[in-house]
Amino acid sequence: MQARSASYQGSVLVVFAPAGERELASIGGLSVGIMSASQGEYSPPQLLLDMTQGARVASAAYPHAQPPRLSLTPSGTGAIVAGWQAARERAEHAPQLLRPGLLASQIPGGAGYVGITGAATTDGALAAGRDGRVAFLSLGTASTLLARVAGASASERLVVADLPGGSEGRADLLALSRGRSPGELLLVVQRMASVPAGELLWTAAAGLAGGGAKELRSQSTDERGMIASFDVAPTILEQLGVSIPVDMRGKPIVVEGSLRSSSLTALMARLRVIPGRRLKALGFVLGAWLLLLAFATPRPKARGWAMRAGALGVLWAPVAVLVTAALEPSAAVEYATIALVCMGLGAVTDALVPWPRALLAPAIVVVLVLTVDALAGTQLLMRSLLGPDPILGARFYGFGNELKSGLAVLVLAAVAAALFPSVRGARAMLTIAGTGAILSVMEGSVRIGAGVGGVILVSFGTAVAAVMLAPGALTRKRALVVLASPIVGLAALAVIDLATAHGSGHFTGSVLDARSPGDLRDIVVRRYGAAWRELREGAMPVATGLALVYVGLGLRWRERVLAPVNGDPAWLAALAGGLAAGLIGALVEDSGPVLLVVAVFALGCVLSYLWGGATPHNPGKPHAARSRARTQPAARVR
Repeated sequence: MQARSASYQGSVLVVFAPAGERELASIGGLSVGIMSASQGEYSPPQLLLDMTQGARVASAAYPHAQPPRLSLTPSGTGAIVAGWQAARERAEHAPQLLRPGLLASQIPGGAGYVGITGAATTDGALAAGRDGRVAFLSLGTASTLLARVAGASASERLVVADLPGGSEGRADLLALSRGRSPGELLLVVQRMASVPAGELLWTAAAGLAGGGAKELRSQSTDERGMIASFDVAPTILEQLGVSIPVDMRGKPIVVEGSLRSSSLTALMARLRVIPGRRLKALGFVLGAWLLLLAFATPRPKARGWAMRAGALGVLWAPVAVLVTAALEPSAAVEYATIALVCMGLGAVTDALVPWPRALLAPAIVVVLVLTVDALAGTQLLMRSLLGPDPILGARFYGFGNELKSGLAVLVLAAVAAALFPSVRGARAMLTIAGTGAILSVMEGSVRIGAGVGGVILVSFGTAVAAVMLAPGALTRKRALVVLASPIVGLAALAVIDLATAHGSGHFTGSVLDARSPGDLRDIVVRRYGAAWRELREGAMPVATGLALVYVGLGLRWRERVLAPVNGDPAWLAALAGGLAAGLIGALVEDSGPVLLVVAVFALGCVLSYLWGGATPHNPGKPHAARSRARTQPAARVR
C-alpha cells in the first residue's frame, strides 16, 4: 500500500460504489454529504454527463428527457464511449451551453477508467473527453482492482473506478481511504441504477482542504451537508491546479463543521417525503376551515368569525410548516399539526387584534421568522412543505416560488390594514413603497430569499400600489415608473449580491455570469419553457383557468368586492398590487402559472377576512364588537 500511496501524489480518484451513509460514515477520515444527482428525472447517464460538463439543466429542457445509453468500447490502450455523439447532439439543443466531456478535456493527457470485466462500464463516461475518448482503460477481476487503480494513477491525473458490491467493495473503499496520500483527492459517489424516492445520492470526499470527518457543501447549494452533481468537475480541476472553464457552472466542494451522521440521514429522509405531502397538507388546512364554516353556518355572527379565523389561519401557514419541519413527524401527524396550528393561530389573532388590523400579525411574524431562519442557518424553511424543495435539483436555498407571490400579497394587505382608513397622498404612497422596498431586499438577498423573480414581482406590485395611492391622476411619467420598477429592483439586487455575497449569489449566477446575449436568451428560453411545461402539468390548467376567471370577476365587481372597507384607496391599491405581483411573477418565473394561482388564492383569503368583518345587513360596516378600528368611510376610488 505504501508504494501505491506514493504514486497517487497530485492525482484525483473518483470511485462509484453501492455505499450508503452508514458505510461512508464508518470509514474514518471521510467527509460526507448529500448530492443532488439531477434536475428533474434521474438516470445514471445523465448524472455522468452533468458531472463531465460541470453544468446541467432540467431533464425536460432537452429535446428528449432520457439521454442515450453510454458504455465503453475498448480502443487501443483506451476506449470510446458508445452513444457519445448522440449525447453531444442532444446537449447542443438544450437551452444552455453544455459541453459533455469538458472535465477530461481540461486535464493534460485526459483521464483513465478502471472497471471490472463483465460489469457495466457506464461510469467510465466520466473519464471521456469532448471527443468521447477515454485515454486509459483497465478491465479485470475484482480481486485485482486495487492494483490496477494504483497502476492507472501512475500515468493518469484523474482516475475513475467502479468498486464491487458487498463486503468486497467496502473493503476496497476502506483500503483506498487509508492508503490515500496527502496530495490525493478521493471522491466517492453512491452508485444506484434508479432512485425512485428522489434524485439524491450519498457522496463522500477525503483530501479536501480543511480536513476530514466533516460535512460537504458548495456555493451551488449553499446548504450545510449538500452538494450538486455539477460541483464535481470544478472540484477536481481545482485540486489538480487546472483553471476552471467559464462554461462550468458548478462550484468547488468544501468541508465545514463536524460530521453529524444522524442529522444527514434525517435530512435525506425529510427531503424525500416533502413533494408528496405538499398538496395533502393544503387539503387538510382547507378542510379544517370548511369544518369551521359548516358548524358556523346557521349563525351569521359565528359565520363571520369562521371566515376571519380561517382566512387568517391559512395566511399563518408559512409559520405552521416550520413547526412540523422542526418536528419531522409522520405524514398524518404533520397534516393534523399544520391544520391545528393554522386554525389556532387564526382564532387567537382574530381575538386579540381588531378588524381589519389582524393581517398585520401574520405578515410581520412570517417576515421575521423566515429572516431569522435564513440568517441563522437552521434550514427549517428548506425542510418545510413550503421550502425550495432541493430534491428537484433547481433550487436549494431561499424562497420557493410558492412563497414569493403569496408573501407579496400578504405584506401589501398588511400595509393597507395599517393605513385603514386611508386617503390618497404622499404618506400612504411612501408607506407602501418603503414596505415594498424592504420586502424586495428580503426576497432578493442571497442570505434570505435569493429570488431574482421575487424582486421583479414585488417591485412591480409595489409600484402599481404606490402609483394608485399617489395624489392626482395617472400620468405617463407614473406609468413609466411602474414599468421601470423591475429594472430598478434588479439593479439594486445586483449591488446587494455583489456586496453581501461577493458575486456568488443566485442573481450573479443566472444573469451577471451571462457571457453574451445568447446566454441571456438561453436563460429566458429555459424559464419560459419550464413555465409552459408547468402550465400543462396535472391540474394546473384548471387552476390557472379558475384563477383568471376569479380575476375577471373581481375586476368587474371591484366596488362590491371592496364594500367591507367602503372602497378604501389603500385596500384597492394593495389588492391591485398583489394581483400585479402574481401576474408579473407568472411571466418571469420558471414556475409560471403557479405564482398567479398562489397570488389569487392569497387574495381570496384576504377578501374572506374582510368580508368576515362586515355586518350581514351593511357590508360596508364592521361588527360593533370589531369596531375598535376607525370606521369613518374613506373616499371611494373608482
